[in-house]
Amino acid sequence: MSEHPSPSPSAVEASREVRAAISRLRRRILNASEVEDLTLGQASALARLSGRGGVTASELAADEGVRHQSMTATVTSLAARGLVARTPDPDDGRRLLLTLTDEGHRRVAEGRQARTEWLAGRLQERCTEEERRTVIAAMAVLDRLTRD
Repeated sequence: MSEHPSPSPSAVEASREVRAAISRLRRRILNASEVEDLTLGQASALARLSGRGGVTASELAADEGVRHQSMTATVTSLAARGLVARTPDPDDGRRLLLTLTDEGHRRVAEGRQARTEWLAGRLQERCTEEERRTVIAAMAVLDRLTRD
């Protein structure tokens, strides 16, 4: 038997509403970055590498929650486009470390800028100042949910 009491109806409804809104918002934000020549998986791998270069394909696969073989195919495609470089690990020459190239960094930065501009524009056009302040307050609550 569960130690936790059943969630209240409002908690269940809030859960549904937050998940649905985040899902829609995520799709719209990703579409705003106009990376038509990249798959979602490729764009996600690039973004993850921008935060921590010098990782192996296995580590990147684990971070992304995909199989090593899938990530290897993703990385091969990104390397062929000149967005990712593979260099031997100085501590273990059998391993290859992945880093973004200058072009990879540029693409990530452009995508982030486009997504920020899209969302800020929507908030400016469609929300009042009070509604934007409510969004900021709601984000603080959602952020608190993600902390242990």
